[in-house]
Amino acid sequence: MLNNADWLLELNYVSFLREIGRHFSVNRMLTAECYKQRLETGLTFLEFNYMLMQSYDFLELYRKYNCRLQMGGNDQWSNIISGVDLIRRVEGASAYGMTFTLLTTSEGVKMGKTQAGALWLDPEKVSPYDFYQYWRNVDDRDVEKCLKLLTFLPMDEIKRLSSLEGAEINKAKEVLAFEVTKLIHGEEEAIKAQNAARALFRDGADLTSVPQTQISREQIAEGMEILELLMLTGLTASKSEGRRLIKQGGIYVANSRVDDIDMKITAKDFDEDSSLLLRKGKKVYHMVKLS
Repeated sequence: MLNNADWLLELNYVSFLREIGRHFSVNRMLTAECYKQRLETGLTFLEFNYMLMQSYDFLELYRKYNCRLQMGGNDQWSNIISGVDLIRRVEGASAYGMTFTLLTTSEGVKMGKTQAGALWLDPEKVSPYDFYQYWRNVDDRDVEKCLKLLTFLPMDEIKRLSSLEGAEINKAKEVLAFEVTKLIHGEEEAIKAQNAARALFRDGADLTSVPQTQISREQIAEGMEILELLMLTGLTASKSEGRRLIKQGGIYVANSRVDDIDMKITAKDFDEDSSLLLRKGKKVYHMVKLS
């Protein structure tokens, strides 16, 4: 693993412009799709320099490690091919780029770490259960694409699952969620997540794999605001998000919809085994345990 700060932070700006900047045509850069889109909303000089910096990274990797191939999402095509061109101009050598189809929603929005509600592979950031639930709840229109891109199921099976309609499409979503979770977190965690998800719709099933947060009795001795509890459990990122969800009728405590944004949770709200089930929307659950 390399850190490009090792060669970028010590750059001399004037020297960089003279040695590297002279190889870039502004007219050509502005034809890149990544710049054309941003010109409509405003393109900063910092963003304009990104292509030069990424190209220079490729050049340095070629010089230091004979790196000849750069890979990335197809939104990086212009930056990668500019690096290929820079290596040819400066070193007279051949380099290559390989890009991959971006994973986007049916609305064309990129599923990336800079997007709200990013899906992390690290179980410390997103639990295997929440990871499973993400894929279980994808839009019907995205099921076939996700099965093709993210699983190793035979194409005939993917076509069969994708052809399901109505409520039957949920079976395909379960398969998608299980297969992707198994690849990232292992089969044991995938089974736990699947069982936990099914348990929420069946009486008497095991809920131990539902994400949990422990709080002490002292924390709720004076009552804890529901907005604070939602943030503590990670169901919302801010109090304003919590207020919006409550106003929209999207927050439930022990299967009862919350209508009061000033509601306070006390020990009396917990059941006999000191548990309290929270729900956001139709399918996002979280268990609060009282210690």
